[in-house]
Amino acid sequence: MDFFSTGNILVHIPLGEGGYDLSWIEAIGTLFGLLCIWFASKEKIVNYLFGLINVTLFAVIFFQIQLYASLLLQVFFFAANIYGWYAWSRTTDGNQAELKIRWLSASGALAWGVASLAGLLLMTFHIDTVFAFLTRVCVDLMQGMGMQVTMPALQPDAFPFWDSAMMVLSIVAMVLMTRKYVENWLLWVVVDVISVVIFAIQGVYAMALEYLILTAIALNGSWLWIKSARKNGSRPFSSAS
Repeated sequence: MDFFSTGNILVHIPLGEGGYDLSWIEAIGTLFGLLCIWFASKEKIVNYLFGLINVTLFAVIFFQIQLYASLLLQVFFFAANIYGWYAWSRTTDGNQAELKIRWLSASGALAWGVASLAGLLLMTFHIDTVFAFLTRVCVDLMQGMGMQVTMPALQPDAFPFWDSAMMVLSIVAMVLMTRKYVENWLLWVVVDVISVVIFAIQGVYAMALEYLILTAIALNGSWLWIKSARKNGSRPFSSAS
């Protein structure tokens, strides 16, 4: 079980003050995360297999470092990957994929935009309260399963607006990806760019580099999906999606 320990170090990366100890579980989880996004950009359903492994390993990491709210979010992403796998695997009578890559309709884009803005404002002003609530829920659930965990000491969020943006937009992007909407990639680009800047400011250069790679993959995914949507006869802000 040593593999699953964050203390099982694969390599010391000489980046930033003191460097960064990359554990085996974080390295493998990150690799599967990159593979997930890469295959998703190619519209390959196997991306959800890699996504399930990624969120599972990251949930184990978050458990060990007592980020229980983030752990609970991995449960959502796990469920989203299961649903996405199901939705992408559905076929028509002609054995063609039921879902086609397309843009949101004008009304759909407006609805998701309003929902995202509302979520962003809510989280920005209440992120500490929300994460404390999610942490308490997660702790109660684990204690109910007989696990010996306690409520960790929570610190105020250092970047409430930007952390809220990453959380809200990641959730929206994941949902849109399961339905094959082009906009999911545009949101991932925004999330990844914010992540690069935040991690660089915090001196976590290894993670900043990881998200720089993810930004490149998301840009490529945007380009590929825009081309596919055009071939499918879908245009941005059309009356139907």
